[in-house]
Amino acid sequence: MGSITPYDTNAGRRYRVRYRTPYRTQTDKRGFKTKREAELFLASVEVTKARGEFVSAARSRISTGEWALRWIDNQIQLKPSTKEGYESVVRTRIIPKWGLVPLSELTHAGIQDWLSAEARRAAPATVRGYHRVLSLMLKYAIRDGRLSRNVADGIRLPRITHEPHGYLTHAQLRELAERSNDDGDVVLFLGYTGLRWGEMAALRVRDLDTGRRRVNVMQAVTEVRGELIYGTPKNHSRRSVPYPSFLTEMLIARCAGKDRDALIFGSPHGAPLRNQNWRRRNFDRAMGEMIEVHPEIPRLSPHDLRHTAASLAISAGANVKAVQRMLGHASAAMTLDVYSELFDDDLDAVGDALSLAGAPKSVGKAWAKPKSQASTDAATLW
Repeated sequence: MGSITPYDTNAGRRYRVRYRTPYRTQTDKRGFKTKREAELFLASVEVTKARGEFVSAARSRISTGEWALRWIDNQIQLKPSTKEGYESVVRTRIIPKWGLVPLSELTHAGIQDWLSAEARRAAPATVRGYHRVLSLMLKYAIRDGRLSRNVADGIRLPRITHEPHGYLTHAQLRELAERSNDDGDVVLFLGYTGLRWGEMAALRVRDLDTGRRRVNVMQAVTEVRGELIYGTPKNHSRRSVPYPSFLTEMLIARCAGKDRDALIFGSPHGAPLRNQNWRRRNFDRAMGEMIEVHPEIPRLSPHDLRHTAASLAISAGANVKAVQRMLGHASAAMTLDVYSELFDDDLDAVGDALSLAGAPKSVGKAWAKPKSQASTDAATLW
């Protein structure tokens, strides 16, 4: 237990509380006007020590900016592209706003005011990204014994409204491939397998299994500040993805004369295809030509071909679990959330199936009897 001692000042008697921290150091807090206030403070200290919730005032005085930099340096588990995104939020949003503010002085209302103001200029997903980074920082501070609670919890955030995905039909996908000239096989491959760009760009000859018509997605490549970095696929979803038989000849042609470690879809010099360069050089032109001829087609990005793959798979009868595995989603629930509109057409089929299965001729003559007769039969049973 600590101790309470009085002392005199020009303003009158005050009380000082001495106590030991969980770190085996002695400290004190002065300025209590009454002994009762001092006793309550000391009691609260002992309770937080017993619960493992003690927060040292000295440790919580670290500036938010300094803590943000320490936190981001220790996020060694993140993929390079994710970490770069977090670093950008810390550097451009959190440090300019909160850099000089001690962690202990951050308030729920202050954070709410900041994010509400940001919501008036930035997209909902962007604002939610700011909140996520700040909240993760504060959770780390709690684990380090610098804060007792996360003041970013319970913040009201703008809702994200998802725009409908754009999908191509089989015929439209083939036309886009034809307009893409020598890279038409890239368009078809993305549109029928649903691989992410980085997964496709990292495929090697050894990953192709023509006997089973599968590609083994073992890694992905991302571009971070101009540097290409290899790692595991998103969600660490190493998986085997099927492709239609009519792509086999194209894939074999891509692999011709290459060793097992060579990239399937590499540049003429064997380097990985870079999304922005490939899109600017080829895809955007082909997409523009398509829209001139078919104005009803939405303008797509190479990543949107992933949505086309999901659409074509579902229309061919693939179930949710199969589509989840093909796309490398973390769960089937995520697949349903992203592509729920593609299953709307199934509702008519469900109604028709229930009508057939539940029809009187299917379940027995009891359904066809008049109500009075059915009631009499039921009474007899009891």
